[in-house]
Amino acid sequence: MADREREVTRAFVALADTLVDDYDVADLLHLLVRQCVALLDVAAAGLTLVDERGGLQVLASSTEQARLLELFQLDIDEGPCVECFTTSTPVLVADIAAQAARWPRFAAEAVRDGFASVHAVPLRLRKQTIGALNLFGYTPGELSAEDVALAQGLADAATIGILQERAIRRGEVLSEQLQSALNSRVIIEQAKGALAVSGRLSMDEAFQALRGYARRNNLRLSDVARALAERRLPSAVVLAPAVADRHSGAP
Repeated sequence: MADREREVTRAFVALADTLVDDYDVADLLHLLVRQCVALLDVAAAGLTLVDERGGLQVLASSTEQARLLELFQLDIDEGPCVECFTTSTPVLVADIAAQAARWPRFAAEAVRDGFASVHAVPLRLRKQTIGALNLFGYTPGELSAEDVALAQGLADAATIGILQERAIRRGEVLSEQLQSALNSRVIIEQAKGALAVSGRLSMDEAFQALRGYARRNNLRLSDVARALAERRLPSAVVLAPAVADRHSGAP
């Protein structure tokens, strides 16, 4: 008992390590399925994760046999993994063969592969479910309440790490986009100033000239501004229509 407690502690410490910078999500998921087989009364484990388009993908498995059965479930859209993800609740099946009416194709395939029991727990945080952890056994039987709780605890810990990584990635993208927008704004203001001086225009007129040139030539506003700032694009070229319109009295 003491040995198992130490192993459980090590498992959660390893999962907690994913909360630091620069960790590999794929490695985390493979660690999780290996830990499940080592700590729980199961023969194999597989993990499915929802992708950015909302579809489930098999991300990790302890054996090739488990991976293929997971893929089969997703392909036919039937089985404990799919049901667990859809309902966001554990699906505990002590005898797969007895569930032929519930999942006819999955049950037949699982039995052919030698699996007799399956237990699925959701990867979830509050109301967000991002996948399912599936535990397979070669003999029929219930998973103890203690093992179900431990499996859900491991899945929850992994979920936090996965969601944090996604949040960091989105945050980095958002930060890059924001910084790019800020940088572009500075360059646009510089270009407006240069055009206003060269064409003796107001800042509003200079901006309209800049924007008009970009639109006529199907170019990004920031790219035109940058070309002006770097003197790769002469101000006179951008100003020509604006100055002509101004002199002609056109609106």
